[in-house]
Order: sequence, then structure tokens, then C-alpha cells
Amino acid sequence: MKLFQIDSSARSSSVTRQLTAKFVEEWKRNYPAGEVIQRDLTTTMFPHITDDWGATRLEPSQLTPAQRNYLSMSDHLIEELEAADIIVIGAPMHNFAIPSSLKAWIDQIVRLGKTFGYGPSGVRGLLAKKRVIVVTARGGAYEKGTPAEKFDFQEPYLRHILGFMGLTDVTFIHAENQSREGAGPSFAAAAEHVERLAAEQSQQVAH
Repeated sequence: MKLFQIDSSARSSSVTRQLTAKFVEEWKRNYPAGEVIQRDLTTTMFPHITDDWGATRLEPSQLTPAQRNYLSMSDHLIEELEAADIIVIGAPMHNFAIPSSLKAWIDQIVRLGKTFGYGPSGVRGLLAKKRVIVVTARGGAYEKGTPAEKFDFQEPYLRHILGFMGLTDVTFIHAENQSREGAGPSFAAAAEHVERLAAEQSQQVAH
């Protein structure tokens, strides 16, 4: 059983890094036989999406050496994702959305024939049977039904793009109000949720 830990905050002691680390720690404590794969998106050099991305629509046998080299990072990132059974993503909110590092990773893994395809009923995700936990940190609060909800371009986007690839079993844990007085209680509640969910996941694996 493999747990894939993805961090996208450029801050070494960020709230999301603390929470993803706590998830991994609790998961390993309850399931010591499990393997953890780690990917720090802030130290990963992603190629830009250029005209060469058109090579993703070619058969592997048609690719030139240059095209294979260009797609090698995408290939590797998708292999990491495919190998995982549980995925935990640390995603701080940047300007109501996601960090550029996380977006760059998404651009490399949303790929025709690899993570999504087309069938008689339209687009279908090719990744399935994976549990995804997204841990966020936000300066404010964006609860559903409040005026601030319309500014949340983070959870809706991530939920949609993950679902586009077939990852529909997704849980969000929000540490909100991290730039306000309610930072402490919100962080504590998120940490408790993280620990509980990690323990539940490891127990499900064990049984």
C-alpha cells in the first residue's frame, strides 16, 4: 500500500506542510508496512506547456527522441500518481486559488490517454479507486452559503480537475482564518481531522 504525499507551499514550515506531515506520521504509525512517496512541487522543475505538448496526441512509436525527452517529466509524474493508493495534497490558498507549483504539476498530469480519455459518452477519467485528501490553508473563511464562498476558486477547481481524471473520492480539510484571530482553533480542528482520517485510512488498509 502506497501513500503519495504532495506539498506545494514554498514555505518550509507552512500550515499545509505541517498537516500533510501529520497525516503521514499518523498513517505510518497505524500502518508501518506502508510505503510513502513524497513529491515537493516547489523543488520540481516543470517544463512549460509549449507546442511540443501536441506530442501527447501521438502514438508512442511516432515520438521523436526530442519529444520523448520533453514528455519524460510528465511520464514520471503520472507513474507516481498511478502507483499511489492514497494521495494527500497540501494546497495553501494563493489569491483565492492554488499555488503556481500545484498548477504546474496539474498541467503535467492531465494528459490524454494517460489520465483521461474519450468514450461514447464523452470524457472519462482513467484514474480510479484512489483516495484523495486535500489539506488547505486559507487566510480567511469561505464556508458554503456565505458571501465569501464566491471567492473560493481553490476547492471547486481542484475537485473538478481531480474528478476529470477519475479521482472522485476526495475529502477536503480546511485550516481557515490563518491570518486572523481564529487561526489557532481552526488549525487544531484541521489537525484533529487529519489524524482521525489518517488512522481510519490505515485501519481500512489493515482490514
